[in-house]
Amino acid sequence: MRAYFGRRYRISASHRLHNEQLTVEENRATYGKCNNPYGHGHNYEIEVMVGGAVDPATGMVMNLVDLDRVVRKTVLERFDHANLNLDPLFLNLVPTTENLCKAVHRFLKEALPPGTLERVRIEETENNFFECSGE
Repeated sequence: MRAYFGRRYRISASHRLHNEQLTVEENRATYGKCNNPYGHGHNYEIEVMVGGAVDPATGMVMNLVDLDRVVRKTVLERFDHANLNLDPLFLNLVPTTENLCKAVHRFLKEALPPGTLERVRIEETENNFFECSGE
């Protein structure tokens, strides 16, 4: 039987949604107020769900200390209190929360034991959230 364990993390980061391939007018029409030249910030909530068999010795799917260590090193240290537009990941990629969610999922999938990452969900505002699972 597969069981699941979820953990929530928080980061604060800023970004400007802007595509150099679009005109000023197209950027405004596409991204609205999120195209502000000075950027804007969010207090993101990142949920990580892992799954697997419950270890009979520990009673856990995954040790939360291990998960915290991986998330801290892979995600929090990189993106907390950062301007996403300045991160090398977003040099040629618009730093939408969809793209951030895909990247966090990819980074964690590479860092966690194979087959354990189920999904990543990022809440940008109380109304906007994004989720990635699988490829």
